[in-house]
Amino acid sequence: MSWHKTVIVFLILFACSNCFAWEAERTVHTYKTELGIQFGSWGELPSEPAATLIILASTIDETLGSAYFRQSGNELSKQGYLLISIDLPCHGKQYRSGEPKGLAGWPYRCLQDENFVDETNKRLSGILDYLIKQGHTDPQKIAICGTSRGGYLALQFAAFDPRVKAVAAFAPVTDLAALREFHGIEKNELVQSLALIKQVENLAGRPVWIVIGDRDKRVGTDHAISLARRITNASLAKKIDSKVEFHVIAEPLGHTVPKGSAGQAADWISRQLKTDTPVSKDRE
Repeated sequence: MSWHKTVIVFLILFACSNCFAWEAERTVHTYKTELGIQFGSWGELPSEPAATLIILASTIDETLGSAYFRQSGNELSKQGYLLISIDLPCHGKQYRSGEPKGLAGWPYRCLQDENFVDETNKRLSGILDYLIKQGHTDPQKIAICGTSRGGYLALQFAAFDPRVKAVAAFAPVTDLAALREFHGIEKNELVQSLALIKQVENLAGRPVWIVIGDRDKRVGTDHAISLARRITNASLAKKIDSKVEFHVIAEPLGHTVPKGSAGQAADWISRQLKTDTPVSKDRE
């Protein structure tokens, strides 16, 4: 092997070792607020107020412990962002004995007339209250992102809490009635009320970033398109600028996050929060 090839190999190995070291430095930590609300962070809580990204996907460990589900957090954490997550309804410690686990538990709760979205919104608001009060989160630099069911709850929370300055949703559920888990109860009053179309007025003029594959039958590509258009129309009706950025990308695998999306969303979140914008590795 020539000397210049040896140097190139060495540099690649050095870069990879730094990457692995950076990853190894961070582990999932769990905490509770003063009111007993559990949340997790990737790495320890900062001693100074930091830009904060809430990430929703499944459980705390599965979300923060997975590069796939951390999504934009992989890059934003290198900027010093605090990454936060919670167990979603019917997941992890939010599961209750006697109910179906995971997403299957959501229609069960709807049939019990339990608004799990409202409960999740209140938990997340309580966590933000705590993080801001304790000096861990900069109240002017809060974003949220989520994948699939997590994207749905991320959009719901952005509509609920105006402290969220930007929301990015990856292949999000936008209408519960479109999911197979909800077949047979599509007309349920609570299910209907929890469609994200009901939140377009609260999302009008807000920075919203959505990506979905062009043949996502699991959550419905057309449902996501309709939501984006409705948010824009609501913004224009109020005579304010629409801040929706919507991407439909060819994705033969169906319900998955198109390659490169996490990096694009990270750059977009950085611009919305006016933090330093990195060059996304998967966009180079």
